[in-house]
Amino acid sequence: MSATVVPLPPNSSSETIDFLRRMASMVSGRNGEMLLRAASLIVSLAQRAMSAERLYHEQQVESTRNTELREAAELARDAMLSQIAALRTQLAEVTAASAAERAAFDAERGKLLGLMQHAESHIGKFTSELETLRASVDSFNETVVSVPIEVLRLARTQFEYLSNGFARRGDVISQAMSEIGGFAIDQALTAKKTADPA
Repeated sequence: MSATVVPLPPNSSSETIDFLRRMASMVSGRNGEMLLRAASLIVSLAQRAMSAERLYHEQQVESTRNTELREAAELARDAMLSQIAALRTQLAEVTAASAAERAAFDAERGKLLGLMQHAESHIGKFTSELETLRASVDSFNETVVSVPIEVLRLARTQFEYLSNGFARRGDVISQAMSEIGGFAIDQALTAKKTADPA
């Protein structure tokens, strides 16, 4: 509950005090003392009233300032709450995007691991086949001799010469064996031409 301060008329208190002091000087004894006391009490009360009025005005200014500060703080709080809500929304979006990217990464990683395992399986199979082929080539190399083509042609000519010589002498068996040897060399030369068209 607020009190309304009504200031005294400017000269009324000083006139009253002057009147009381004049009266005290005219009256003697206890009444004079009471009048002087009343004048002092009025001075004291006037000072207290002025201090109270000044304090009231200061408190009123402070209250207005506090109200303005409270309103500014409420506005700042509302703005901060709005920013926090926006940041929470952004955080939720970033978290969802990060989770989606993580899931896509995990799926891609799983796919790559599958491909890698499949490739390793193929590599193992091809390695096994390569070992089998190497073993086959090694066993083939043990039964085959590499001879230059010119040597084969020379041997073919030799077989033909022998075959003609055996035919003149009438040795049919030796002639047939020489022709078979020549035919085998012809087969090897023909296979080489087919394999190497250049």
